[in-house]
Amino acid sequence: MFTLGIDIGTSAVKVIVMNQNGEVLRTVSRDYPLYLFGDGCSEQAPQDWWAQTVIALKEITTDYPNIAAVSFSGQMHGLVALDADGNVLRRAILWNDQRTTAECDYLNNTVGREVLLANAANIALTGFTLPKILWVKNNEPEIFKQIKMVMLPKDYIAYMLSGVAATDYSDASGMLLLDVAKRDWSDKMLAIAELTRDNVPKLFASYESVGTVTPQAAQETGLPTSCKVVIGGGDQAVGAVGTGTVEEGTCSVSLGTSGVLFVAMDEFAVDNSPAAIHAFAHATGRYHMMGVTLAAAGSSKWWVEQVLGTTDYPAEQVDINELGRNKVYYLPYLSGERTPHNDPYARGAFIGMTMATTRAEMTQSLFEGVAFSLRDILVRVRALGKTVSTARIIGGGANSPVWCQIVADVLNVTVQKIHSDEGPALGAAILAMVGAGVYASVEEACTKLIKTTETFTPNPQTAAAYDKHYAVYTRLYEALKGSYSEIAKI
Repeated sequence: MFTLGIDIGTSAVKVIVMNQNGEVLRTVSRDYPLYLFGDGCSEQAPQDWWAQTVIALKEITTDYPNIAAVSFSGQMHGLVALDADGNVLRRAILWNDQRTTAECDYLNNTVGREVLLANAANIALTGFTLPKILWVKNNEPEIFKQIKMVMLPKDYIAYMLSGVAATDYSDASGMLLLDVAKRDWSDKMLAIAELTRDNVPKLFASYESVGTVTPQAAQETGLPTSCKVVIGGGDQAVGAVGTGTVEEGTCSVSLGTSGVLFVAMDEFAVDNSPAAIHAFAHATGRYHMMGVTLAAAGSSKWWVEQVLGTTDYPAEQVDINELGRNKVYYLPYLSGERTPHNDPYARGAFIGMTMATTRAEMTQSLFEGVAFSLRDILVRVRALGKTVSTARIIGGGANSPVWCQIVADVLNVTVQKIHSDEGPALGAAILAMVGAGVYASVEEACTKLIKTTETFTPNPQTAAAYDKHYAVYTRLYEALKGSYSEIAKI
């Protein structure tokens, strides 16, 4: 039996074919445009996602025509707005878009954090979907009046395949419209958005089938009409499935464009602190908490390609060999910051350079700064009573052994790599296996399919040195905070 995992990422769609033994037999990726403009605006065209997904699926189904089920991982929070005929009304506003500061201020301060936490388990952040809906209402009222359905990026692809407007609890958790504890749409939050239950998709567990491929989609993609469409989940929850982070207290770290620290939970819990790490539903059917730093491997890509003018990432790391001794600091706030500062005005900075500072030290400081931002999240997780001693690492940054070791030393946890670097696409293929009935649960599938390969153990001396550096790092944001908003006004 073969299943497909489709990952709708920020830069590309990735489609993998997996057999029931967990072997990835084929991978196809197709890029699509990203539109960056103004002061922090970020959009993509859902039609581009679909067009490139169709091309990838045609390439896959040429060799693997008998696909039993397909499932999805998707970039979270993006606003896809459809009219009554199912047509896209405007380009999708993405997770890293920062234009909704006024809407977040309204939600957090006028509606109130207490109302948000009680009804959606999370405060408003610029990345979330509800602030985007309010932005469209405030700035594009003619488009807002035409909205019949709002959905998330991966749900649009599922809709195009199945004809069913559906979403799952994990992805919906990041919309600020879901009562996460009750696993149902919040009528209070929908009213704030001036929407009804008719304007939001039907809710499913991530491993549930919402239907099968329509005849039209089958003709376009080569998938059989018998192929089950399993709804999947948000990229972080599905990526966690792809690492086996499904049992209580297990942890994963993602070094993708953004960086995420993710901890699985059996019972629901909310962080009421100002830092407010996210309390979301997991793709397993239970819950998780997570925090996000918005520019992780994105920082590395900017530094290596835009500043250093190269694509030879390994060459830039050859001279990084003295961990814990670097006195250059990097604040990874190229796209503002989410956890723990919730500050769209925050900006990146290098601090501590001298005439003797080397290129390698600058690169090392970038790796360390991202790791410190992940530690900010881990501090909140531990404050909520969770014990984390091991983390499984995924994402493009996980291809760097030195970065993996820095994460292990800064977090003072054992870091493990797994047998596959397919990340969320692998998790999606596993969910498709569960939806197809090959495995009885996500946990059973992960136990049988996920294997660890390489381990990075924290060095006690280096970890102690990073404790001192982290204490400095945490003061730098506060020292610069007042300047960020001033810069934004100039």
